[in-house]
Amino acid sequence: MISLQKFFGKTDIFYDLLEASAQEARHSVQALATLIAQPLAAQSLDELVLTRRKDKKITEEINEQLCRTFVTDLEREDIEALSNALYKIPKTVEKIAERVVITGGRVQDVDFSLQIKMMEEATDTVVIIVQELRKKLHLERVKDLNAKLQHIEGAADKLMLDLLRDLYAGQRDPIQTIMLKDIYELMEKVYDRCRDAGNVVSQIVLKYS
Repeated sequence: MISLQKFFGKTDIFYDLLEASAQEARHSVQALATLIAQPLAAQSLDELVLTRRKDKKITEEINEQLCRTFVTDLEREDIEALSNALYKIPKTVEKIAERVVITGGRVQDVDFSLQIKMMEEATDTVVIIVQELRKKLHLERVKDLNAKLQHIEGAADKLMLDLLRDLYAGQRDPIQTIMLKDIYELMEKVYDRCRDAGNVVSQIVLKYS
């Protein structure tokens, strides 16, 4: 006799996969921090590329499982929306790493520690808020975590304004200014991607509360 679980599909697989995707997002920021801290000769994109490929496989597995699974705890559209939001995080982080490497050391005098700290805080929060889905949708907890992501994104906007003000002051080499503006804008997108993932989780929880 075929078990009902086998027939309908193992619904908790989506929690496993979404949590794994969130963890890859966090790992990508950790890998970026390591890359930036290294001397130019030691910088490599290998870890970032591997992380993004892992997350791409996770995203593909989610899509395959959605085709195979008849019943899911969450609506298919919600699973897809969260999966896509999470995938965009390591993809964007990899682009930052690419820009840092191709500058050929021309931004090594720049302190990115504040941005890295904020990205780490944002991705840590994303991991936690995604894990809350498995815990049967605690609305207040999710609202607090999403508010934290919104706060980080707001603080990042203010930081971006300060950074642009510094660039526009004209104290840096024009080429370096262009490079930094590109990197800063990509970093800002990481906070936005994390906020988007938090918003999706909040919408899911609100729907089922």
